[in-house]
Parts: sequence; structure tokens; C-alpha cells
Amino acid sequence: MVQVYSKALKQKLEVNRLIGKVETGKPGPTLVFFAGIHGNEVAGVFALEKVFGELDNIKDKIRGNIYGICGNLKALASNKRFIKEDLNRIWSKSNIKKIAKKEGLTDEEEELVDLLGILKEIVKDDPGPYYFIDLHSTSSKTIPFITINDALINRKFSVLFPVPIVLGIEEFLEGPLLSYINQLGYVAIGFESGQHDEESAITNNIAFIFLALVFARLLKKKSLPEFDHYFSQLENASGQVSEIFEITYLYHIQNGEQFNMLPGFESFQIVSKGTPLAISDGLPIESQYTARLFMPLYQKQGNDGFFLIRSIPLFALKLSSFLRKIRFDNLLVLLPGIKWENREKEILRVELNSAKYFTGPLFHLLGYRIRVMDENYLRLYNREHAAKTEMYRGEKWY
Repeated sequence: MVQVYSKALKQKLEVNRLIGKVETGKPGPTLVFFAGIHGNEVAGVFALEKVFGELDNIKDKIRGNIYGICGNLKALASNKRFIKEDLNRIWSKSNIKKIAKKEGLTDEEEELVDLLGILKEIVKDDPGPYYFIDLHSTSSKTIPFITINDALINRKFSVLFPVPIVLGIEEFLEGPLLSYINQLGYVAIGFESGQHDEESAITNNIAFIFLALVFARLLKKKSLPEFDHYFSQLENASGQVSEIFEITYLYHIQNGEQFNMLPGFESFQIVSKGTPLAISDGLPIESQYTARLFMPLYQKQGNDGFFLIRSIPLFALKLSSFLRKIRFDNLLVLLPGIKWENREKEILRVELNSAKYFTGPLFHLLGYRIRVMDENYLRLYNREHAAKTEMYRGEKWY
């Protein structure tokens, strides 16, 4: 058990790995919430503690199973993003295999092993469909928003919430927890509730958790009198911004680099080309084009300086959905220099000489996001082929 402190509430809370669990014995989905994957993001922990206290009073109205899981316990106890390494950057399959064979694990590797064991038990023992939601907050001021890997099951579920959605973050980050879960084929979304130490980050999480229970059909809307209040709360907190955005740029901080964001920036703020955003080793960093600034870094730990995002036109979203449903990417392997990397048709291998004739947006339309390059090939991973779509086809939102 560790002690967690909220500056917003000026309260302390003692938590174990399992914040709460509801098993109803009634057939239904399994909904899993993670909080505190980053140890300085306590809003989700306090929100889940509050929600599970309330769920005890309405357990008879719930079906399925609900879990609330603490992420990095050691970092939470220290109120630090991480101890040795970022727990939300080590969930690649290759890294997990290395950890399984390794002796003398780091603090975060021990946390991963524990979390992975719980995750496997849930999928083995609990009924589907499965929903995994990772609760976060940011170092900068922000409206609440959702981040997802761009599989259609994620997109279809996420659009139910009255907040903006950001696609493609996994193309820029190595080893997030949600990317690992997506590779297993399940719905997995991240919710960023607000700035770390603001009380609204907690209340926005509470609203989001209850909406998720309704949208995933563990709780009927009529059984939640506060539904409209929670929906309006997030709608107002997001400033009526409900577009779907795509990450187009990440400024990655190098080891030893002296990086400082300039003060006053907020997530989703529009910045013009040439706007100074940060200082690196005494020199200004300017925006390369007009876009919205996303998650500027205002804390000591972390290597993601800032992102730039742009909204995706509605016609492009509809086109991508259509092309994926008809498996248009099967035609790509008829072109020279493109072939399947494996039999499961999850990875396209594109010769570099051929890749220059194709654009990133084309591959994005078809659901290819993660790009790995070596001397001869570009490898593209497709989320759609891994998605367990049949598991969710009977859900009302699908």
C-alpha cells in the first residue's frame, strides 16, 4: 500500500494496486481503468477511488465487471513521473520478451510485470467484450481530450464522448501501454482530464468514467440520473471542440539537451508558423507551420517537448473507414516493392525506393501508423488486422 497526495484536494489517499473491483455475476462487458501510470498524475487515482465508493450503492444496476488499477505505485508514492524510466514507454512486445528473461529488474520493469500479470488474468477469466481506459493528466493547461491508436473500434467508441480525439500518437511514441493492448485487439483509449494539480482534472475523470460505464453498456443511462450533467460537464470543459485531430509533429528532447518551453502555452492553442515555442540550448525553437499546439512539456521529467496537431476533414475519416472495411490494402501488395511481412498480414514491408512514391496520408487512411525503417525497408503496422472487431460488432455503439 502506498500513500498518494492530491495538491488539488489537499488530501492523502492510501491505495493498493487494485483501487476497486465490481463483479456483478451478470453477463456483460469487462471495463478496466488504469490510473497513475505516471506517478505525478494522481487525478485518475482519486477519481477512481470516488467512483468505486459510489458504485457500491448502485451495484444491483450494473452488469459485467469493472476494475480500477493503479499503475506505477513506486512513482505515485514519490509523486514523480517515474523512478528509473517511463512506465508508459516500455510496453513493446520485444521489450516485454527481454524483461521476461532478465534478472535484476528496474522499478518500472517490476511494475510492468505485475500489471501484465493482472491484464492476462482479466482477459483469461473475465467475459468480453473488453474495454481498457488509461486515465492521464498533463503538465500544461488543456481541455479534456481522448488519445487513441487509430483502429476503427477505438474511433467508433471514442466519438461517443463530447471531447476532441487525437489520433496517431503511437507513431511518435515507443511502447505505450495502450498500444500493447491494441495489438491484442481490444478497445483501448486514453483520457487526458486536465492539468495535473487542478481539481477539474479529478471531476472530469469522474464524469468520463461514468459516461464510459453507460456507453459500454455496463450501466443503463436511466440508472444514472447525473448522465446529462456529466455529459454537459465534459462538453463545456472542452470548449465545444469535438473534432478529430492527427499528430503531425513531435519535438523529441535529446539526452543532455537543455530544453524549456516558453511560458503561457496551452494544449489545443493555435500557433502560427514561425511562433517561438521553446528554447533549446539557448536557441529558439519555432513552429514549422500553422497548427494547434499539443501537450507542451512543463515538467522536469519526460522527453516529449511538444506536439503539433491538425484536424482531419470529415470526408477523409469516412473514406478511411470505407477503405478499411473493403480491405483495400490487399491491393497494395500488387504494386512493386510492397509485400506482407508476415502471414497474418499485420505488417507491410515497403522497399525504400518504392516508398518515396507513396505518401504518409495514404497509409494513414488504411490504418497503418507505426513506421519502422532500416537500411532497405519501411515497415508499417496495421491496427485493423489485429482488432477483434467481431467481439464488438454486437455493441450498440458499433
